Amino acid sequence: METAETAGFDALVDLVGDGGVVILSGAGISTDSGIPDYRGPSGAALRRHAPMTYQTFMGDAAARHRYWARSYLGWRHMTGARPNSGHRAVASLQRQGLLEGVITQNVDGLHQAAGATGVIELHGGLDRALCLNCGAAISRADLDRDLHAVNPDFTAHAEQVNPDGDAELPEEELDAFTMVPCEVCGDGPLKPDVVFFGETVPRPRVDTCFELVNRAGSLLILGSSLKVMSGFRFVLHARKLGIPVAIVNQGETRGDTHCNIRVDAPLGVVLPALADSLTAKCVIN
Repeated sequence: METAETAGFDALVDLVGDGGVVILSGAGISTDSGIPDYRGPSGAALRRHAPMTYQTFMGDAAARHRYWARSYLGWRHMTGARPNSGHRAVASLQRQGLLEGVITQNVDGLHQAAGATGVIELHGGLDRALCLNCGAAISRADLDRDLHAVNPDFTAHAEQVNPDGDAELPEEELDAFTMVPCEVCGDGPLKPDVVFFGETVPRPRVDTCFELVNRAGSLLILGSSLKVMSGFRFVLHARKLGIPVAIVNQGETRGDTHCNIRVDAPLGVVLPALADSLTAKCVIN
């Protein structure tokens, strides 16, 4: 007997099999890699301090210092994360020629590590930093090396790492951390190349995403609650154009009333099964 869940999966296989899919992924696809999400049980319930906002980062030097101390520890956790079966399934779908493109709200680089190419990082990436004085782009690995050199005895331990790489750290341990200036101009301050809460996604990047959706045969949302407009607007745009929308996510999303197909199940189960089903169809054909 067919259930709503199996019917949704079968419809998803048919939709993705038609090709031209644009994927929009969120934090939920990376939870199996040990990176918590923002609003699920692995994230919000455990977070002690509010996410850094752009206004606070830019206007409060002490808050910037606290952020970099936490991020210095969080970066080690992020670099230890590895792509999971969901990331690998997306890369497999791309190799099969079924994707028009991949947009991710994540800053962890795990889609690329799994082999996906041309990924648009809507909210930027933690693997680089920017100097707000001279505009230089700095490798996060190089920055980490410099930070380690001036913080050899910074032995604080992160209690929890958030999806933006901002670790939970006891306040009394923050003062022992030393921040470094820009390696290019010797000034700064430095900012991770990510879009903070309260910050606007660069317009050219948004336009590129809209152009991608314009060419899409369908829009597939993976692991995003779509609570923020930066991702939800692409669902609204697709619906306006009559482009089918499918959502795979555990729990409710803001887009549930705007989608054609809804699968509420773990991505680590659904995506590998989806990729395998389509590979099998390709072999048969």
